[in-house]
Amino acid sequence: MSRQSKRTHKYEKLARIYDKEILPIWSHRFGRMLLRGLEMPEKGQVLDVACGTGYPAVELLRRMGDGCRLIAIDASSAMLDVARKKIAETGKKGVFFRTEAAHPRLSFADDVYDLVVCNLGLTEMDDPASALADLVRVTRQGGEVRCTLPLEGTFQEFFDIYREVLVKHDKHETLEHLEEHVKIYPPAEQVEGWMRDAGLGVARVEIEEFTLLFRSSREFFFAPVIEYGALASWKRIAGKGQELQDIFWYIKESIDAYFGDRAFEITIKAGCLIGLKGFPEDEQATGKMDPIVIDDDIDIITSEIDLAEDIPISVDDDYQDVELDAFVEGRERPEHLDD
Repeated sequence: MSRQSKRTHKYEKLARIYDKEILPIWSHRFGRMLLRGLEMPEKGQVLDVACGTGYPAVELLRRMGDGCRLIAIDASSAMLDVARKKIAETGKKGVFFRTEAAHPRLSFADDVYDLVVCNLGLTEMDDPASALADLVRVTRQGGEVRCTLPLEGTFQEFFDIYREVLVKHDKHETLEHLEEHVKIYPPAEQVEGWMRDAGLGVARVEIEEFTLLFRSSREFFFAPVIEYGALASWKRIAGKGQELQDIFWYIKESIDAYFGDRAFEITIKAGCLIGLKGFPEDEQATGKMDPIVIDDDIDIITSEIDLAEDIPISVDDDYQDVELDAFVEGRERPEHLDD
């Protein structure tokens, strides 16, 4: 099976289980922050980036007036198929879908949308700061941008164990890779800097903390929110072959030894950035803006474009199907780990 076929298969399976296994404990918790206090424009256009299976798109639709239109994009056509079905069941009109990745650049013209939202999409992009700037680019002056993302401190308990294992077994190069990976969860101060640089004014970052509980290391690693989320990246950090397998044997044993009959509790720091796109200095005094001109070459209203063949392939996809020996039933612990 080709890498593209594997990725397609992954998203098809993810689309089938997402709403039941991941949405309630993960995306919904972030999305509630995004929706809290949100005032929809009476007229205009709304963009939902990385809309997944339709949350929070359905909630946005319920709040929209007849003068609004919602454009929802996602890199996975399988996820969008689920979203389309949900929207169809509402019987409401004014929603248009595009199978489109948000990176490296959105295909829309500048200054188009009155509201742009992105629930948990920024950290999936190679450069979240640039991705945020692009969301602001397509937002009209005075329009609102709202994005959620996990912040510094997320998965801290797991990272502490991972770090301890690497230090104990002198895996110094791997430790450097881990520390670099942890940076994908930025502190709130860094996110505030992204917002300033992107041109968002009246901006703030709201923060909430919640926990995920797992009965064992096995339940942790096989939970869909982990298996289809960060696990592939955690495997890549550990390297390849026996090196990878050994590290995860040690991690498994450490989790089970530390927590025993107690639940393995994982902290999640959820952040929601909210800001308004500023006016140019020469327009701030009067509040007047030049008319918004939409690029005629981009049909943002009626198109349902399948761009699946253009979806970038992530290096982490190579690790998605790497089986962890520590969790294979009947697989004995390697003797060399006792050395």
